[in-house]
Amino acid sequence: MSGQPHEEADHHGTPDSDRTRDQDRDTDQDTDRDRDRDTDHRSGTPRRLLLTTTAAALAPLLAGIGATAARAEAQDPAPATVEGGGHAHEPVQPVSTTPADWEQVARALGRRGFMAGDMAYNTHFPRRDLHVVSYGVPVSPELSLGSHVAFVRYADGNVLAMGDLTVTEGELQEVTDVLQAHGIEQTALHKHLLAHSPDVWWTHVHAHGRDPVAIARGLRAALDRTAAPPDEPPRPPGPVDLDTDAIDAALGMKGWQEGRVYKTTFARREVVVDRGMALPLGLGTISAFIFQPLGDGRAALNGDVVMVAEEVQDVIKILRQGGIGLVELHNHGLREEPRLFFIHLWAVGDAIGLARTLRKAVDATNVVGVARGRGV
Repeated sequence: MSGQPHEEADHHGTPDSDRTRDQDRDTDQDTDRDRDRDTDHRSGTPRRLLLTTTAAALAPLLAGIGATAARAEAQDPAPATVEGGGHAHEPVQPVSTTPADWEQVARALGRRGFMAGDMAYNTHFPRRDLHVVSYGVPVSPELSLGSHVAFVRYADGNVLAMGDLTVTEGELQEVTDVLQAHGIEQTALHKHLLAHSPDVWWTHVHAHGRDPVAIARGLRAALDRTAAPPDEPPRPPGPVDLDTDAIDAALGMKGWQEGRVYKTTFARREVVVDRGMALPLGLGTISAFIFQPLGDGRAALNGDVVMVAEEVQDVIKILRQGGIGLVELHNHGLREEPRLFFIHLWAVGDAIGLARTLRKAVDATNVVGVARGRGV
């Protein structure tokens, strides 16, 4: 007896029969262990055959993984970024041009442009047909209602065109369709003004290729869908009723009169690269501050500040502490390096006080003052 009455009760047998069943159980276990060596119980397939067929099935996959790894090792590594934007690969550089190089572009656009520096050919399309009011202020074309486009030629023979078009809300969709039909990209769509009437939008455009005249024709086709007036000779500007010397002193940079407004610009110091092309100083990288006189030293201020991501929050705080309103925070491009952000701004107040606030914003960004004709 085992001294465990419950076992006897469970088996319902004698000690001899217990021993017989124990021997049978041992024999079954030995048989199972032998079977385990050669058989996978889950599938009923002999284990040796399973291992052999599995290895055969995996061989092409393993070979493919090895080939993929080899190809990956053979490929050029991802280009390393470098300080100041762009990549370790040398960007294509812009080349100097003269107005004579852009005669056919001028004919296609229907108006003459001017050189901004010795690389960018600029053309402006002021919307003198629009009578826009923002917060009771009549907005002059020079303050905020001008389309423009700049052309630059590169050492590899390609041409880059960048700019933005001022369009009414009723013109916007048709202009978009025409731009797309001519292969001209739109890289931003936004407003430069807060509450204003009628509603006006700005769409940034980008195109590159070897035929600048074809690009100009596409832009002209889009502009023809607007009520932008034809070109006309510039009018002699009257005096700007502002203390421009004091504004220059506050900003630390000499500005200039443009029509009925006073303007100062700053450009990013970094070399900005867009799709492998180095942008000339100021092309698409400008902080522009425009003062429209309102009398008694007051001005309407419009323009924008260009920043990299790390500068954005500091600039917002500075502008708001100085009573300058925010209109938009966005990008103008899609692929530039370093990535640039723009805050469009609006204020009405003492022009010199506004200039002092703008100077603090300038000091919070990596820019340098640029003289008239150098920026966009």
